[in-house]
Amino acid sequence: MVDLTLVSYDLCPYVQRAAIALAEKGVPFRRVDVDLSNKPEWFRTISPLGKVPLLRVGDDVLFESAAIVEYLEETTPHPLHPRDPLERAKHRAWMEFGSSILVDIWTLETTPDPAIFGAKLDGLRDKFKRIENTLTSGPYFAGARLSLVDVVFAPVFRYFDTFERFMDLGLFEAVPKVAAWRVALAKRPSVIGAVVPDYSAGLEAFLRKQNGWVASLMRKAA
Repeated sequence: MVDLTLVSYDLCPYVQRAAIALAEKGVPFRRVDVDLSNKPEWFRTISPLGKVPLLRVGDDVLFESAAIVEYLEETTPHPLHPRDPLERAKHRAWMEFGSSILVDIWTLETTPDPAIFGAKLDGLRDKFKRIENTLTSGPYFAGARLSLVDVVFAPVFRYFDTFERFMDLGLFEAVPKVAAWRVALAKRPSVIGAVVPDYSAGLEAFLRKQNGWVASLMRKAA
């Protein structure tokens, strides 16, 4: 296996996907953090979109988390996708569904408009209900075996650990299987190790800087 370096930013959920997949597969890698508010020139040179994650594969560079995890699936042991082509395609679709939730969370983090905030919460409730109807016996998305869908959703659920310190969003009350899935993923060593120890404090500081509706709720709770 060639040398792998994950170029990272400590709050990025897409970086967490790559880090979790690498850990679950037992693949050794280095992690290099960059400051996205002051991007170094070497990073600008190798990142076509100016974003993380990047995976340096020897002298080559991969960008976009979906491409990175698919490359790892094809080149490393311990596959996380199902073997059946139809099931594998379904999993890829649910991975995209998870990505859409990250877009919704970004709106929650940044919008100053309480109406938009509320509408996004309603949309998230609907999405989690759709997932609830898909889950089986657990503890993971497809049952006992961790998959790349779990790799995508673990960073999604992690956001709410911080949100719920300051506000009751009520997103998981009507979806007990999703709630149990969230708890199971949070216990995985790969998920725990995908972020820096002070991740929650960093996310809290980021949310307060946005001066959006969520920041106002955090101030009221303080």
